Amino acid sequence: MTADSGPVDQPVAHPPGLPDALAETLRYGPFHRALHDAIAHRGLSLARLRAHLEQQGVQVGQSTLSYWQRGLRHPEVPRAIATVRALETVLRLPADSLVALVGNRPQARLPRPAFAELANAWVQTAPLLAEFEAVPESARANADLEVLSVHDTVLIGAQREQRSITTRLVVRALRAGPDRYLAVHQGDVGSVIENALVRPAEGCRQGRLRRQSASRGLAFELLFDRRLAEGEEHVFSFTVVDDTGGPTPGHHRTFREPCRGYLLQLAFNRRSLPARCTKQFRTDTAATPVNVEELVCGLGGVVSAYFTDVGPGIAGIAVEWN
Repeated sequence: MTADSGPVDQPVAHPPGLPDALAETLRYGPFHRALHDAIAHRGLSLARLRAHLEQQGVQVGQSTLSYWQRGLRHPEVPRAIATVRALETVLRLPADSLVALVGNRPQARLPRPAFAELANAWVQTAPLLAEFEAVPESARANADLEVLSVHDTVLIGAQREQRSITTRLVVRALRAGPDRYLAVHQGDVGSVIENALVRPAEGCRQGRLRRQSASRGLAFELLFDRRLAEGEEHVFSFTVVDDTGGPTPGHHRTFREPCRGYLLQLAFNRRSLPARCTKQFRTDTAATPVNVEELVCGLGGVVSAYFTDVGPGIAGIAVEWN
């Protein structure tokens, strides 16, 4: 137990004025239901709640607040205690009422995605991924790695075509042994995937590669120079050159597990700038985008979107042309 964990054994006495239902959930929990009811009682959108927290000097992602109130994630003790206390202030709740529900709750790790689950994220390219399943190291590769950070830089040409995607990842080994990462790329409409190239850079080299014309899909291994020890962090980067598609609708990345930070940058040719760019997040391919935010394309032709505590879901930038 830490000094910041707050009282956990005794229910907190609540002053009059709170609705009975809210007082009940604040007393007995669970945390996500109490947070949801408190937000609803204050009548705040998540965007407004986040803005109020920023005024309190607390930075927290809107997606994180959404996960917390839906019970998809739980505040980490002790790191998130300051944020939970700020929530109590903004939501006009008694001190320690939410903190008591966080308490010393152990952080149960969700099962890592198995190979088949990874394939389900890319239904069209599942046959490609199935070819890797015969090799145990490939089948377990991504399940044994926690993705801490991703940075995608997409170059877009004068004909509005996506030219290349450079990706830098920071991963941590969940157990001893992982020595590769399995990546998937899907080209834009019109892409001739047979012409696409993979160029490994720091921290990796290319392993097996498979293509599928019908889905414009590309699946490939990135091999590390050693097997990682449990808890070891590794940084690697690579570029996919795929410049045969039509005008790009933007770029999106699927996250099967939560990731602490995702930075996406689109670099446009100055002779062909977009009419509009929006930062978007979707829980799945069929869902309506949420947390839509207008982005500014500066004089340098670069648009950036940063997502904190992103996933599971699909994060990216949508592009509209004149």
